[in-house]
Amino acid sequence: MVKIIHQRKKCIGCGACAIACPKFFEIDKKDGLANLKNSKKIKNDFEIAIKDKNTNCAKKAVDICPVRIIKIRQ
Repeated sequence: MVKIIHQRKKCIGCGACAIACPKFFEIDKKDGLANLKNSKKIKNDFEIAIKDKNTNCAKKAVDICPVRIIKIRQ
């Protein structure tokens, strides 16, 4: 298992993560920022544990985010 960590407070709402990885990211209709689907808030960030086989999609979101606020941790 790996964790996707999303620093939502720093999101600029470009939507790139939701396009690259709609399995885990969506744009909030209220504020226009990205949400990490089914995540839990841990301090200031949002986290979700995923199976290793699902990391390709998450890695695309990490790579495409212009403000580098998405991380993958083992």
